[in-house]
Amino acid sequence: MSHLTNTESVVASRYSAAAEAVEPALCCPVDYDAQYLKVIPQEVIDRDYGCGDPSKYVRKGETVLDLGSGGGKICFIAAQVVGESGRVIGVDMNDNMLALARASQGSVAKQIGYDNVTFLKGRIQDMTIDRDRVDAYLKQHPVSDEASLRTLEAFLASLRHEAPMIPEESVDVVVSNCVLNLVDPAEKAVLFEEIHRVLRVGGRAVISDIVCDQEVPMHLQQDPQMWSGCISGAFRDTDFVNAFVEAGFYGVEMVALQQEPWQVVEEIEFRSATVIAYKGEVPLETDEAKNHTVIYRGPFAAVRDEFGEEFWRADPTAVNEATFRRINEDPYRDQFIRIEADGKKRITRTPVLPVADACCSSGECC
Repeated sequence: MSHLTNTESVVASRYSAAAEAVEPALCCPVDYDAQYLKVIPQEVIDRDYGCGDPSKYVRKGETVLDLGSGGGKICFIAAQVVGESGRVIGVDMNDNMLALARASQGSVAKQIGYDNVTFLKGRIQDMTIDRDRVDAYLKQHPVSDEASLRTLEAFLASLRHEAPMIPEESVDVVVSNCVLNLVDPAEKAVLFEEIHRVLRVGGRAVISDIVCDQEVPMHLQQDPQMWSGCISGAFRDTDFVNAFVEAGFYGVEMVALQQEPWQVVEEIEFRSATVIAYKGEVPLETDEAKNHTVIYRGPFAAVRDEFGEEFWRADPTAVNEATFRRINEDPYRDQFIRIEADGKKRITRTPVLPVADACCSSGECC
């Protein structure tokens, strides 16, 4: 049996059981905003196996996608945050967890006064295929020979290209709570690419997961109990951040890191962490005219972004249109002074320092 197949089967089995009976070993202590928990059934709260709260970084009116939504707790919290004008989509492959979430959906909707949540069955590494539709197809068209297999493959191809479960650039925020570590290493890079694919330009990923301070040795990676317990598949802290950068994200921030280890195994410390990463435009050609100026405020002497551009404190830097737009948005907007070109000539690098908002006519600041 391949490592990939074994990983998925072990995780599916353990979390199916955890949907039926509470398993405390699967979760870290997390403080959620109590006001949002009041409408959520207790059985959903009891069977929440997260390690952080990405919902606190969601805003009103947004479309939110929760990867590995489980019993639906984060989805139901996010539903209240985004409000009636927003939308929340939960994706999970576990039938028992999906049943728990879907059974609770009506109760939550009745209490908050609207229903803006959808739960879908799918693999978070491949969100083009709606697995509920695959299940329905297989009931009508069982695969019994090579010809029927080819027919199934054609059906999957049509779903992928003509009716993807989560279309490209269709969501504002992708969240996940202690799920990415459960994905087989062979598919982790594809997973980050999928997150990038479904986000709109300007959108962001907010991911809470388990990280560790050393590489997890192979004998732990091959331990099924350790893997399904969010240990063996944990990211090394630096690798977790770099995975977003390699997938094309920028402005990656580790906004939360558990101070005390959640677990220590063979002197390896495992902690929960939350990372925010942004999706921007495809960088324009490097020879594009640099008609705008930005000034890094500090406090560091200099910083360098994911595209290799360096900015020195209080030193005006000429940038192109794409860089200027990127710096005008989160998470950079408060760290830079921006001077937009007038369209007639290129702004040159001349010393321009922050001044008071208003100055006297004499030239001296008031």
